[in-house]
Amino acid sequence: MSSTFTPDELERYARHILLKEIGGAGQQRLKAAHVALVGAGGLGAPAALYLAAAGVGRLTLIDDDAVSLSNLQRQVLYRSDDVGAPKVARAAEALKTLNPNVTIQPYAARLDAENAEALLAGASIVLDGTDSFETRFAVNAACHALRLPLVSGAVGRWDGQIGAFKSGPTRDRPDAERLPCYRCFVPAAPPNAETCAEVGIVGALTGVIGSMMALEAIKEIAQAGETLAGRLMLFDALGGEARTVRLSRDPACPVCG
Repeated sequence: MSSTFTPDELERYARHILLKEIGGAGQQRLKAAHVALVGAGGLGAPAALYLAAAGVGRLTLIDDDAVSLSNLQRQVLYRSDDVGAPKVARAAEALKTLNPNVTIQPYAARLDAENAEALLAGASIVLDGTDSFETRFAVNAACHALRLPLVSGAVGRWDGQIGAFKSGPTRDRPDAERLPCYRCFVPAAPPNAETCAEVGIVGALTGVIGSMMALEAIKEIAQAGETLAGRLMLFDALGGEARTVRLSRDPACPVCG
């Protein structure tokens, strides 16, 4: 292990290495991993912070937005002086300050069906924290085509959800062993879908769901425990309750069917 980690890294990641579910081997997997985050906002910001702190070797940040004052109520990666600046540029600076061992690739671009595969190629796992169903569908299709695991999070008002989708990595298995993709769960964009700008969002909720997205990615990369693959966790912040439901693969799914 000493030949893989510097003394600084051994001290930095000591609490991970002590965990039998991660250990030195799991931390080496984290260091070798490349995580792509689509969206550097309410969910992507806390996810990026915890992934950088965890020692993920490479982080790709994809977002075409600039920091606004209304973001600061929940997007804890940014500061007041960042208002007006590209999110991915400021995020890259903050993350390198947190952990200089991590390579950050910022892309100030909007991911769509045309560029999704090019932007996500080479990643080990993808996290989607966007608020656009068009973008979510493009990310899902690219992950399925590239055989990448996908962690998807969403929030609204006081409710959040997180799921892991591994249709891509399991696409060559027998039908009974194949796992659903995001489009099996959401076949089409809901009519009149609400946004946080329209209905509001409690800031701390994005930290909860964004951190759980990072946790799912860490478990997947380090091969620790049981991920949410094939399941969806629903979190009710007002009631202080959470439940998990199992998702089924749709044989008629336009992406993985």
